[in-house]
Amino acid sequence: MENRTAKLTDIAVGKKVKVVELISKGLSRQRMLDLGIVPNTIIHVLRQSPFGDPTAYLIRDTCIALREEEAKNIMVRRI
Repeated sequence: MENRTAKLTDIAVGKKVKVVELISKGLSRQRMLDLGIVPNTIIHVLRQSPFGDPTAYLIRDTCIALREEEAKNIMVRRI
């Protein structure tokens, strides 16, 4: 178990993480907050599309697809 923070895009399929911080600004940040991606939220990486983008995540019992440009702005800690 690691205590370092990482970008959500660096987490392998099948792993669970906890949100530490949102780096995005403006409308992108507001979209993340609207989706329930706030500090301490648990995210389970479900699957990647065949070409690697977008990736499906389980967030608050909802499957949400995020593109790499969005997910790289979500800082997480492995649990």
